[in-house]
Amino acid sequence: MVEAAREPTLFGFDFSFAPPFAERGAYLPGETGVPENARDFWAYVDAKAPDEDLGAASFLEAVHRRHFYFGIADGVKADFVRFRQCDHRLNQAGGRKTASAYDAIGAAQVAKASFAGMRLLHRISGRVAIWPMDPILPGQSAVSEIYTRIYLRNAGLSGAKLRTRTDLNLALKALGSPPARLRFEPDDHQTDALVTAAGMRAHLRHPHAFTPPGLSPELARTEGWTFGIV
Repeated sequence: MVEAAREPTLFGFDFSFAPPFAERGAYLPGETGVPENARDFWAYVDAKAPDEDLGAASFLEAVHRRHFYFGIADGVKADFVRFRQCDHRLNQAGGRKTASAYDAIGAAQVAKASFAGMRLLHRISGRVAIWPMDPILPGQSAVSEIYTRIYLRNAGLSGAKLRTRTDLNLALKALGSPPARLRFEPDDHQTDALVTAAGMRAHLRHPHAFTPPGLSPELARTEGWTFGIV
Protein backbone atom coordinates (compact mmCIF):
# COMPACT_ATOMS: atom_id res chain seq x y z
CA MET A 1 0.00 0.00 0.00
CA VAL A 2 2.96 2.31 0.55
CA GLU A 3 4.00 1.97 -3.09
CA ALA A 4 0.44 2.55 -4.28
CA ALA A 5 0.35 5.84 -2.37
CA ARG A 6 3.80 6.97 -3.50
CA GLU A 7 3.01 7.29 -7.21
CA PRO A 8 0.33 6.06 -9.63
CA THR A 9 1.11 2.41 -10.33
CA LEU A 10 -0.74 -0.41 -12.03
CA PHE A 11 -0.15 -3.63 -10.09
CA GLY A 12 -0.73 -7.02 -11.69
CA PHE A 13 -1.95 -10.02 -9.67
CA ASP A 14 -1.82 -13.40 -11.39
CA PHE A 15 -5.00 -15.09 -10.18
CA SER A 16 -8.70 -15.00 -11.00
CA PHE A 17 -10.39 -12.14 -9.19
CA ALA A 18 -13.72 -13.99 -9.14
CA PRO A 19 -15.15 -17.34 -10.21
CA PRO A 20 -17.36 -17.60 -13.30
CA PHE A 21 -20.81 -16.14 -12.74
CA ALA A 22 -22.45 -15.37 -16.08
CA GLU A 23 -22.63 -18.98 -17.33
CA ARG A 24 -24.88 -20.18 -14.52
CA GLY A 25 -26.00 -16.99 -12.77
CA ALA A 26 -24.22 -17.94 -9.55
CA TYR A 27 -20.73 -18.60 -8.22
CA LEU A 28 -21.79 -21.75 -6.36
CA PRO A 29 -25.15 -22.88 -7.80
CA GLY A 30 -27.54 -24.45 -5.34
CA GLU A 31 -26.00 -22.87 -2.26
CA THR A 32 -27.82 -20.36 -0.08
CA GLY A 33 -26.36 -17.20 1.36
CA VAL A 34 -23.63 -16.87 -1.27
CA PRO A 35 -23.16 -13.29 -2.52
CA GLU A 36 -23.78 -12.40 -6.14
CA ASN A 37 -21.10 -9.79 -6.66
CA ALA A 38 -17.33 -10.08 -6.50
CA ARG A 39 -16.68 -7.67 -3.65
CA ASP A 40 -19.13 -9.33 -1.30
CA PHE A 41 -17.92 -12.75 -2.45
CA TRP A 42 -14.34 -11.83 -1.40
CA ALA A 43 -15.66 -11.04 2.07
CA TYR A 44 -17.60 -14.33 2.08
CA VAL A 45 -14.49 -16.37 1.21
CA ASP A 46 -12.48 -14.52 3.84
CA ALA A 47 -15.11 -15.24 6.51
CA LYS A 48 -15.49 -18.91 5.57
CA ALA A 49 -11.77 -19.72 5.23
CA PRO A 50 -9.82 -18.76 8.35
CA ASP A 51 -6.68 -20.50 7.05
CA GLU A 52 -3.27 -19.16 7.98
CA ASP A 53 -1.46 -16.68 5.71
CA LEU A 54 -4.66 -15.86 3.79
CA GLY A 55 -4.92 -19.41 2.52
CA ALA A 56 -8.25 -20.73 1.29
CA ALA A 57 -7.79 -24.50 1.11
CA SER A 58 -10.55 -25.12 3.65
CA PHE A 59 -13.04 -23.22 1.47
CA LEU A 60 -12.43 -25.67 -1.37
CA GLU A 61 -11.81 -28.82 0.65
CA ALA A 62 -14.54 -28.53 3.25
CA VAL A 63 -16.89 -25.53 3.11
CA HIS A 64 -17.95 -25.94 -0.53
CA ARG A 65 -16.25 -29.21 -1.44
CA ARG A 66 -18.85 -30.42 -3.96
CA HIS A 67 -18.16 -27.55 -6.34
CA PHE A 68 -14.48 -28.35 -6.86
CA TYR A 69 -12.73 -31.09 -8.78
CA PHE A 70 -9.99 -32.89 -6.82
CA GLY A 71 -9.68 -36.05 -8.88
CA ILE A 72 -11.39 -38.90 -10.66
CA ALA A 73 -13.44 -39.82 -7.59
CA ASP A 74 -15.38 -36.58 -8.10
CA GLY A 75 -16.65 -37.72 -11.48
CA VAL A 76 -16.18 -36.21 -14.91
CA LYS A 77 -13.83 -33.26 -14.82
CA ALA A 78 -15.64 -31.48 -17.64
CA ASP A 79 -18.69 -31.16 -15.38
CA PHE A 80 -16.68 -28.86 -13.10
CA VAL A 81 -14.91 -26.75 -15.68
CA ARG A 82 -16.50 -23.33 -16.11
CA PHE A 83 -15.01 -20.13 -17.50
CA ARG A 84 -15.62 -16.41 -17.21
CA GLN A 85 -16.59 -14.38 -20.24
CA CYS A 86 -13.11 -12.86 -20.56
CA ASP A 87 -11.64 -16.38 -20.60
CA HIS A 88 -13.97 -17.35 -23.42
CA ARG A 89 -12.94 -14.24 -25.34
CA LEU A 90 -9.26 -15.05 -24.85
CA ASN A 91 -9.75 -18.64 -26.01
CA GLN A 92 -11.68 -17.53 -29.07
CA ALA A 93 -8.59 -15.51 -30.00
CA GLY A 94 -6.35 -18.57 -29.55
CA GLY A 95 -5.26 -17.87 -25.98
CA ARG A 96 -5.54 -21.54 -24.92
CA LYS A 97 -6.52 -20.87 -21.32
CA THR A 98 -7.65 -24.21 -19.87
CA ALA A 99 -7.44 -23.71 -16.10
CA SER A 100 -10.76 -23.21 -14.32
CA ALA A 101 -11.34 -21.73 -10.89
CA TYR A 102 -13.16 -24.95 -9.94
CA ASP A 103 -10.29 -27.26 -10.88
CA ALA A 104 -8.27 -27.90 -7.72
CA ILE A 105 -5.86 -30.66 -8.78
CA GLY A 106 -2.56 -30.76 -10.62
CA ALA A 107 0.38 -28.44 -11.18
CA ALA A 108 -1.62 -26.21 -13.52
CA GLN A 109 -4.59 -25.71 -11.20
CA VAL A 110 -5.43 -22.13 -10.24
CA ALA A 111 -8.28 -22.64 -7.79
CA LYS A 112 -6.36 -22.50 -4.51
CA ALA A 113 -4.32 -19.45 -5.46
CA SER A 114 -7.36 -17.66 -6.81
CA PHE A 115 -9.51 -18.13 -3.73
CA ALA A 116 -6.60 -17.17 -1.49
CA GLY A 117 -6.16 -14.13 -3.70
CA MET A 118 -9.80 -13.20 -3.16
CA ARG A 119 -9.09 -13.01 0.56
CA LEU A 120 -6.27 -10.59 -0.23
CA LEU A 121 -8.54 -8.50 -2.45
CA HIS A 122 -11.01 -8.26 0.43
CA ARG A 123 -8.26 -6.92 2.69
CA ILE A 124 -7.17 -4.21 0.24
CA SER A 125 -10.63 -3.31 -1.06
CA GLY A 126 -11.29 0.37 -0.41
CA ARG A 127 -7.58 1.12 0.00
CA VAL A 128 -6.62 0.87 -3.66
CA ALA A 129 -8.74 0.63 -6.81
CA ILE A 130 -9.35 -2.93 -8.02
CA TRP A 131 -10.09 -2.97 -11.74
CA PRO A 132 -12.64 -3.47 -13.18
CA MET A 133 -14.72 -3.65 -10.01
CA ASP A 134 -13.64 -0.07 -9.30
CA PRO A 135 -13.22 2.81 -11.74
CA ILE A 136 -9.67 4.12 -12.05
CA LEU A 137 -9.42 7.84 -11.43
CA PRO A 138 -6.65 10.01 -12.93
CA GLY A 139 -3.49 9.87 -10.85
CA GLN A 140 -4.70 6.81 -8.92
CA SER A 141 -2.98 3.46 -8.42
CA ALA A 142 -4.89 0.29 -9.20
CA VAL A 143 -4.69 -3.49 -9.06
CA SER A 144 -5.56 -5.58 -12.11
CA GLU A 145 -5.72 -9.27 -12.97
CA ILE A 146 -2.97 -10.47 -15.33
CA TYR A 147 -2.15 -13.55 -17.39
CA THR A 148 1.38 -13.75 -18.78
CA ARG A 149 0.44 -15.72 -21.90
CA ILE A 150 -1.47 -12.66 -23.16
CA TYR A 151 1.65 -10.51 -23.17
CA LEU A 152 3.80 -13.24 -24.70
CA ARG A 153 1.29 -13.50 -27.54
CA ASN A 154 1.21 -9.71 -27.87
CA ALA A 155 4.98 -9.93 -28.38
CA GLY A 156 4.35 -12.19 -31.36
CA LEU A 157 5.33 -15.37 -29.54
CA SER A 158 3.47 -18.64 -29.09
CA GLY A 159 2.90 -18.18 -25.37
CA ALA A 160 5.48 -20.79 -24.34
CA LYS A 161 7.69 -20.07 -21.36
CA LEU A 162 10.95 -18.17 -21.94
CA ARG A 163 14.17 -19.34 -20.31
CA THR A 164 17.00 -17.49 -22.07
CA ARG A 165 18.17 -13.88 -22.17
CA THR A 166 17.94 -13.90 -25.95
CA ASP A 167 14.30 -14.93 -26.03
CA LEU A 168 13.46 -12.58 -23.18
CA ASN A 169 14.98 -9.58 -24.91
CA LEU A 170 13.25 -10.41 -28.18
CA ALA A 171 9.95 -10.33 -26.33
CA LEU A 172 10.80 -7.09 -24.53
CA LYS A 173 11.79 -5.43 -27.80
CA ALA A 174 8.52 -6.47 -29.44
CA LEU A 175 6.65 -4.90 -26.51
CA GLY A 176 8.56 -1.63 -26.84
CA SER A 177 10.78 -2.07 -23.79
CA PRO A 178 14.59 -1.93 -23.53
CA PRO A 179 16.55 -5.17 -23.09
CA ALA A 180 17.14 -6.69 -19.68
CA ARG A 181 20.86 -6.51 -18.99
CA LEU A 182 21.13 -9.74 -17.03
CA ARG A 183 24.39 -11.50 -16.22
CA PHE A 184 22.67 -14.85 -15.89
CA GLU A 185 20.16 -16.99 -17.75
CA PRO A 186 16.75 -16.29 -16.21
CA ASP A 187 14.21 -18.89 -15.19
CA ASP A 188 10.65 -18.77 -16.44
CA HIS A 189 9.40 -17.04 -13.27
CA GLN A 190 11.78 -14.16 -13.87
CA THR A 191 10.94 -13.89 -17.55
CA ASP A 192 7.22 -14.05 -16.75
CA ALA A 193 7.56 -11.08 -14.41
CA LEU A 194 9.58 -8.98 -16.87
CA VAL A 195 7.44 -9.77 -19.91
CA THR A 196 4.26 -9.12 -17.93
CA ALA A 197 5.50 -5.72 -16.74
CA ALA A 198 6.49 -4.80 -20.29
CA GLY A 199 3.23 -6.15 -21.68
CA MET A 200 1.12 -4.21 -19.19
CA ARG A 201 2.97 -0.99 -20.01
CA ALA A 202 2.50 -1.60 -23.74
CA HIS A 203 -1.19 -2.39 -23.31
CA LEU A 204 -1.79 0.90 -21.53
CA ARG A 205 -1.42 2.54 -24.94
CA HIS A 206 -4.38 0.57 -26.31
CA PRO A 207 -7.43 2.83 -26.73
CA HIS A 208 -9.62 0.24 -24.99
CA ALA A 209 -7.17 -0.89 -22.31
CA PHE A 210 -9.72 -0.27 -19.56
CA THR A 211 -12.85 -0.43 -21.71
CA PRO A 212 -12.51 -3.71 -23.63
CA PRO A 213 -15.42 -4.73 -25.85
CA GLY A 214 -17.53 -7.23 -23.98
CA LEU A 215 -16.87 -5.87 -20.49
CA SER A 216 -20.32 -4.85 -19.30
CA PRO A 217 -21.07 -3.21 -15.94
CA GLU A 218 -22.58 -6.53 -14.82
CA LEU A 219 -19.43 -8.49 -15.70
CA ALA A 220 -17.26 -5.87 -14.02
CA ARG A 221 -19.35 -6.29 -10.87
CA THR A 222 -19.49 -10.09 -10.86
CA GLU A 223 -16.63 -11.71 -12.82
CA GLY A 224 -14.06 -9.03 -13.54
CA TRP A 225 -11.73 -9.06 -16.54
CA THR A 226 -8.08 -9.82 -17.27
CA PHE A 227 -6.01 -6.77 -18.21
CA GLY A 228 -4.84 -7.28 -21.77
CA ILE A 229 -7.87 -9.08 -23.21
CA VAL A 230 -9.68 -6.92 -25.77
